[in-house]
Amino acid sequence: MHSGRRAFLWVESMPKQEVRTKWNEIPPVFQYDSAMPVHTLSRRSFLGFSAMLPWAVSARAAKSIPLGLELYSVREELKKDPEATVRGVAQMGYQGVEFYAPYFEWSESQTKQMRRLLDDLGIRCFSTHNDSSYLSPEHIGRTRDMNLILGSKYVVMASADPKAGLDGWKAVADALNFAADGLASSGLKAGYHNHKREFIPVENQRPVEILAKNTKPSIMLQLDVGTCLEAGSDPVAWIRANPGRIRSLHLKDWSPEPAKGYTVLFGEGAAEWKNIFEAAESAGGVEYYLLEQEGSRFSELETARRCLQSFRLMHPA
Repeated sequence: MHSGRRAFLWVESMPKQEVRTKWNEIPPVFQYDSAMPVHTLSRRSFLGFSAMLPWAVSARAAKSIPLGLELYSVREELKKDPEATVRGVAQMGYQGVEFYAPYFEWSESQTKQMRRLLDDLGIRCFSTHNDSSYLSPEHIGRTRDMNLILGSKYVVMASADPKAGLDGWKAVADALNFAADGLASSGLKAGYHNHKREFIPVENQRPVEILAKNTKPSIMLQLDVGTCLEAGSDPVAWIRANPGRIRSLHLKDWSPEPAKGYTVLFGEGAAEWKNIFEAAESAGGVEYYLLEQEGSRFSELETARRCLQSFRLMHPA
């Protein structure tokens, strides 16, 4: 049996997760307080309420972009105990995770065990970060199978080291298109994650523009906000220039102060998050956000917790 089919069968055979609904996640319109008086509705009032209900639900749903953690943020903890780290991240309130390159070294058994843990915790693997070689003809099959087991949707090329010049970046675009074709039949999608270098012009063109122009529309352009800022580019302008393709963002802040740089917590740096969220949700096609931290004055887990608190204040559900 083909290895990809085995992965599908394993996923399909897993028990369905019990639905866990927290009271504070229920829209107020659906909440009932036993201390409140009960009123009967006239037919006219009922019809008016019924007409408003779909709008209220859709309006809330439109703003409900899930938040995950890029696990590079807790890389040292992950090395010590992957399962305990993922459990701790879920207990903080993160709704998903993005695994990074070391996941590729797991056995099939380890990968299945991690999926069981994710399901037990009620969180998802939104995507994985991958070395460019993982999307090559030699490794794309294993990458596909592992991502199917984890329940991922996007297989993201985390970085590239192309040959000099624009042709080198066009070759990266070709590699992404190849990966997209190889993943499509399994329901997976390819993506690319920028760093600072993609926003620095080469032969009067920014490599990130070469990638956007020469890749299939199905390929996600995952925006790392901090490195975009460090390069002197405008993340809002980039999002609006690529409607529907900025399907996830790394919410990494950055400070122009040399002593701070990427060590600032989310909300402490130069990023104009309100404008970035508005652009991502009105034009970018964002499906999920990922907090990411290079390091800070706090421990890794405490940093992740504080960034989540700041996000909730800045972007209430």
